[in-house]
Amino acid sequence: MPDLLLELRSEEIPARMQRKAAGDLKKMVTDALVDAGLTYEGAREYWTPRRLTLDIRGLTARSADVKEEKKGPSVSAPQGAIDGFLRGAGLTSIDQAIVKTDPKKGDFYVAYMEKPGRAAEEIIAGVMPGIIKTFPWPKSMRSGFASMPKGSGYGGIEGKGMESLRWVRPLQSIVCTFGPEHDEVQVIPFEIDGIVASNITYGHRFHAPEAITVKRFDDYVTNLERAKVILDAERRKDMILHDARDIAFANGLELVEDEGLLEEVSGLVEWPQVLLGTFEEDYLSIPAEIIRLTIKTNQKCFVVRPQGETDKLSNHFILISNIQATDGGREIMHGNGKVVRARLSDALHFWKRDQGDLPDLDTLKASAAKFDLDLKKPLDQRMAKLDALNVTFHAKLGTQGERVARIRELAKVLAPIVGADAALVDRAVVLAKADLRTEAVGEFPELQGAMGRKYAALQGEDASVAAAIEDHWKPNGPSDRLPEDKVGVTVALADKLDTLAGFWAIDEKPTGSKDPYALRRAALGVVRMILEKGIRLPLASVAKDADLLSFFHDRLKVYLRDQGARHDIIDAVLTPDADDLLMVARKAEALTAFITSEDGGNLLAGTKRATQLLAAEEKKGTVVADGVSEALLRLDAEKALFAAIQSASKSAADAVAAEDFRSAMQALSTLRSPVDKFFEDVLVNDEDAAIRANRLALLKAIREATATVADFSKITG
Repeated sequence: MPDLLLELRSEEIPARMQRKAAGDLKKMVTDALVDAGLTYEGAREYWTPRRLTLDIRGLTARSADVKEEKKGPSVSAPQGAIDGFLRGAGLTSIDQAIVKTDPKKGDFYVAYMEKPGRAAEEIIAGVMPGIIKTFPWPKSMRSGFASMPKGSGYGGIEGKGMESLRWVRPLQSIVCTFGPEHDEVQVIPFEIDGIVASNITYGHRFHAPEAITVKRFDDYVTNLERAKVILDAERRKDMILHDARDIAFANGLELVEDEGLLEEVSGLVEWPQVLLGTFEEDYLSIPAEIIRLTIKTNQKCFVVRPQGETDKLSNHFILISNIQATDGGREIMHGNGKVVRARLSDALHFWKRDQGDLPDLDTLKASAAKFDLDLKKPLDQRMAKLDALNVTFHAKLGTQGERVARIRELAKVLAPIVGADAALVDRAVVLAKADLRTEAVGEFPELQGAMGRKYAALQGEDASVAAAIEDHWKPNGPSDRLPEDKVGVTVALADKLDTLAGFWAIDEKPTGSKDPYALRRAALGVVRMILEKGIRLPLASVAKDADLLSFFHDRLKVYLRDQGARHDIIDAVLTPDADDLLMVARKAEALTAFITSEDGGNLLAGTKRATQLLAAEEKKGTVVADGVSEALLRLDAEKALFAAIQSASKSAADAVAAEDFRSAMQALSTLRSPVDKFFEDVLVNDEDAAIRANRLALLKAIREATATVADFSKITG
């Protein structure tokens, strides 16, 4: 079966858009072909800075013939309706239709219409212009003849109703070839904005600007590589990574790997060339994080460190060029080195200024007094400045200073719960946001917290305070680490809980996939700290809104399911008012172990039978006694069950009070045999209404006994 090769070549596509754009192209084209009745064996997308490519293998040569049934009007319908049916069905006479009978609607006409299949070439040529014109670029621009202003001298094109193509960057050529693996292929020459699809492409902009005639995918890839273009982005990434590791190792260094940067630079080059640049050692006095971000953000280069070092960088960097220079890259390395040195000079200036005094200290005294700040210390000055400037946190939630004040009060409540030193917690809270006013964080916002920690250490803060300033942002995602110690945990909890309570108070909750303030992430961070640090935090005292407590429950479910817990077990132990998430998690763990045991499985079956029978009778309005009357217990089996329930209930309740959920489960397991014996020997629906009500009360007692640990009715199986 034939294969399809498609290439859309343009000026440079932003690296961040390339992978998704190639995936979008694959989906849009394959969906359109399938919708048109074609099938294919496989499809793969490729991308470089200047092209999106699609290789579709085993495409059917034409779509199948289709027979459709068109339902017409009743045989007794007016002639006008029948004539309209004939026109729509392509019939010349009603004799060409058949009559069908419906038991309810009577006789009606039906026409069978045959639509012949179409050649794949015709289908491809038909769908491609629409796909290209409606391609979902995040940002696009107009280009081509139709975008030219009037009077530009292009033959009066304007005014003819042409609409210029919107593409991420000007589209330059289209390749579209189609044919079997070993025979001649043909070009499918559709046209977009004056560009006609052909079998001509071009290689590297500088090294191989000549035209390349394309047949099928394999020779296309080979010819591109000869023309200094590596089509496969994953291969470019692999080449860059291994060459960077090798050049670093050869110079006694080790590459500081960065997957995000690797993805980006692979989208900046078609013919990657890895080179080693350098800068003055004096710049190594700048923190490593600032050096790395300066070089990464401004020059898209990797940093390196001496082999065996983890916290120290080298004064070299690795750059990726798109040009195979005749001088071995000396000029490229020199040029990049000049830019890197200029950027590092700026970074050194930021670093030094952040450690100096602000010029307007007299205006900061009121803010300093409010937060017990020491204006002799640079970080304290920045916090006072943050407050004095009334920097807005959110229009409805006040300033950053007001937010810090709220977090401070909340942290006072949390510190004894977590077991953290209250004075250290308070100091960490008042300095936690101070680095927002530093020049380093102003240049690199992703360093907030990390820079605060460094500046705190420089001015002699306690190590726990410095660590908490960085860690109060954590965990910043499900795989991020938790704060290092109790001080950091307390500040992080206070920060996230204030955020959640605040946005709930102003009704700015996540909706669907939208979560602009990352509230799901904040709630999951709270859940992780509570469970992984073993914190007994009554969330209802903080999450006063029941809807917010429910939101925490949702995040708890996500967390526990990721840990392998069954959804039905979580539902069984999680009540709507449960605000001790640690207890919920421990109950779920104990219940999981219990129901997988033989006793647990059998008890589950018995209690579910009891609760289902009771629920059915309650639904019918059958009278259930308020409590079990021993005087009405007639049979040994019901007497034994009542005694077992009383014993098990007390033991389970005592164990739950001691938070020994395994023992609570073990106590409940003693009900297994009495429950089984009860259902063997006792008829619940006795003719005597009083006895029936008493036996239903006995079933209710089973439900209440097991409910001390979980709602067994929610457990499947």
